[in-house]
Amino acid sequence: MKVILLKDIKALGKKGDVVNVSDGYARNFLFPKKAAQEATDSNLNILNNHKEKERKEKLAEIEAAQKIAEKLKGQEIKISTKAGEGGKLFGAITSKDVSEQLEKQHDFKIDKKKIVMDTLKHVGTYEVEIKLYAEVSTKVKVIVTEE
Repeated sequence: MKVILLKDIKALGKKGDVVNVSDGYARNFLFPKKAAQEATDSNLNILNNHKEKERKEKLAEIEAAQKIAEKLKGQEIKISTKAGEGGKLFGAITSKDVSEQLEKQHDFKIDKKKIVMDTLKHVGTYEVEIKLYAEVSTKVKVIVTEE
């Protein structure tokens, strides 16, 4: 019997997969646990429409991330903070600081988790990567100066 999985099942497949299982397994285990439904023409059509909708939403998210990446590309962020001898900072510049300065200086609200960087502990110029989506990222220049 062909069934559409409604949940991930370890040895069988992932949610949305169409798999072939024995009739007894489907009737006695999968259907009562609401883990699968029979793969009728109407159910397969609903599944295909749902997958197409998810694909379009993902494409729209990628396109939006690419537009933001294009606007961010080549931007500079200036952060001034207290520093001691040799340009060593009192404290450190973190991704949270970079995120706040992006919002203040360029009106881009970027989550601090999307900013890939080590903590900056010295005055200088750094390249910081911002991952907006799985395949979409850009680099921003961060200039740390002494107050």
